[in-house]
Amino acid sequence: MKTKYIIHFLTAAILFTNVATASVYKNQKEDPDKDRIIVYVLKNILSRYHYVQKDLDDNFSEHVYNTFIDGLDPSKRYFTQNDLKEFSQYKYLIDDQIRESNIDFYKLVYGRFLEKLKKAKTTYRTLLKKPFNYNKNEIIDVDYEKIPFAKNEDELLDYWRKQLKLSIISRIESAESDQAEKAEKDKTFKKKSFTELEKEARTKVLENMDDLYVRIDELENSDWYSTFLNSIVTGFDPHTSYMSPKIKSRFDQDMSGKLEGIGARLQKKGMYTHIVELISGGPAWKQGELEAGDIILKVAQGDAEPLDIVGMRLDDAIKFIKGNKGTEVKLTVKKIDGSTKVISIIRDVVELEETFVKSSIVEKNGKKYGIINLPKFYIDFSDLDSRDAAKDMEKEIERLKAENVSGLIVDLRDNGGGSLKTAIEIGGLFIDKGPIVQVKYRGEEPLVKNDTDEKIQWDGPLVVMVNEFSASASEIFAAAMQDYKRAVIIGGKQTYGKGTVQNILPINRFYEQYPTDLGALKMTIQKFYRINGGSTQKEGVYSDISLPSRYSYMEFGERDLDGALPWDKVKQASYTPKNSYSNFADVVYNSNQRVLNDQRFQKINEYAKWLKSNQDDNILSLDYREFKKESIRREEEVKKFQEVFKFESNLTFNSPKYEYQLFKKDTVLKDKRVAWHKNLKKDIYMNEALNVLSELQMKKEYSIVKH
Repeated sequence: MKTKYIIHFLTAAILFTNVATASVYKNQKEDPDKDRIIVYVLKNILSRYHYVQKDLDDNFSEHVYNTFIDGLDPSKRYFTQNDLKEFSQYKYLIDDQIRESNIDFYKLVYGRFLEKLKKAKTTYRTLLKKPFNYNKNEIIDVDYEKIPFAKNEDELLDYWRKQLKLSIISRIESAESDQAEKAEKDKTFKKKSFTELEKEARTKVLENMDDLYVRIDELENSDWYSTFLNSIVTGFDPHTSYMSPKIKSRFDQDMSGKLEGIGARLQKKGMYTHIVELISGGPAWKQGELEAGDIILKVAQGDAEPLDIVGMRLDDAIKFIKGNKGTEVKLTVKKIDGSTKVISIIRDVVELEETFVKSSIVEKNGKKYGIINLPKFYIDFSDLDSRDAAKDMEKEIERLKAENVSGLIVDLRDNGGGSLKTAIEIGGLFIDKGPIVQVKYRGEEPLVKNDTDEKIQWDGPLVVMVNEFSASASEIFAAAMQDYKRAVIIGGKQTYGKGTVQNILPINRFYEQYPTDLGALKMTIQKFYRINGGSTQKEGVYSDISLPSRYSYMEFGERDLDGALPWDKVKQASYTPKNSYSNFADVVYNSNQRVLNDQRFQKINEYAKWLKSNQDDNILSLDYREFKKESIRREEEVKKFQEVFKFESNLTFNSPKYEYQLFKKDTVLKDKRVAWHKNLKKDIYMNEALNVLSELQMKKEYSIVKH
């Protein structure tokens, strides 16, 4: 299949993203013809155009089988091994069914699922009528991905009992902690008894379960069918996904930067709502306590009773988290260290401006340095004449040059990617001309993507900051700067490791006669490679200077995704490393020594090891006394690391001069910049990046080594 022929069918926008979202239709009737049509079209698109030529064989069939069942029942609340025994008749036949646009497997599992949902209502209501035995010595394993399905209905009932009991004792423990705090502040405060707290907790869990099943009852066939479709398409790779019309619309808004709410991107994983990314400049980002990797357990509107959102679908959870500007939302979150924390955030409008490039100037040892923060590689594909990341970067560099900065930091931390076009153009701002990245379609030779503009926007010292959340287009840029020896890469041990390219294909384009919107397919069509030939897939970009972080020892990134495409390499492109610095090795060595001997970084490294040791701790006691002891023990351990990231430099960060004119008309912008500069002052990683930048010395004449 020739590239030009493929492009004829593909949309113009090449996108990078590492966040998958569940798709949801609402209040639509079952349409068997539509269901079969979508499977038929998806099968043909994937077989012809996906980067991987995947055999629809027994292994693929087994993937769909397991993924769909786990998608419907992630917490093992519905199906038993007896159900699975019946389902297993299709375990190695689904590939044949897909080829024939047959959905018998889906109909069997979905039909049984509906039966189980009805039974579940009676189950939890019966169990919650009276107290559990809170002194019984028993445990629960909350690693629902690994625990087996219940052997039979009796064991399934016990699964339900333990999960409900855990919800109740968690609430009791939280309520007792709240009472202790109130009693300490107010000596007249009267504490409620355990019995009273237990009854309140049980009542609240019942209310939450009722609310959950009201929302479940509103869903119809198309909601669950999207889960089935995604179990098929993710069999090709984890970044390929089916997008309902509603989810496609949300994706388009996200890509253009039109974000609402607290300023956080959320992802549903099993029963839980995870924080995937904080939007630079948004309310959560400015508040400073919420972090990527946190799990939201409850949501409260101001001082109102918190609502448990565990098990809630993402769309509904978002409705409770969003709200009017100026209102307060309190999120009960589980931190990655296992502790639970209530975080108060004042909602605000997350303006488009906050996803754009911004810069700051700092003076160190008598010299001025520029810092450019790039939250993502943004572009509006519907209007290529509008502003984009490359144009804004070029303009910002020019402004900093006018203020005589001696060096530049490009901060790509938490930058999840964006447009390939802008990544190439931004790379070109720091070299005269040459290749930036290689892209490869299935079965074809790689295409070298070049910067063709000989102009160098910045030829001085350059440091690029990355972390474990720097992905995709960020990795293209960082890798190119590293291969050219144009910049020092500093940050986490390695970046996210997403070396694939996705494209959005409207399904109706392939079945034009269907009258309504069939949704879209986000499909992996390319892999990209560094100019040195190596892929960033799974491996990411290894930092020249690796700084300890909370993720240093944890399984994280693309390499942790099931079905992620493998690392490989292609022929090296022809390029000339710049070898820009006369003291590159010395600067790297000096930084490594500083970090090694810095007690603050040592403490961060110790914290990272502790997090790793607790990563697989999924066994909880259901004996309330032991549960409370374990909770206290964990809180005490967490306290040891409370100050681990506490740092404040003696540096002062300021806006470039042009922004001071803007502040006269826009006091909100001024407040946002003040908040950002305050965070930079407390940023131990930025402090070390500035140490590195201040030591770099440019060669007067670059050493030319032709590849």
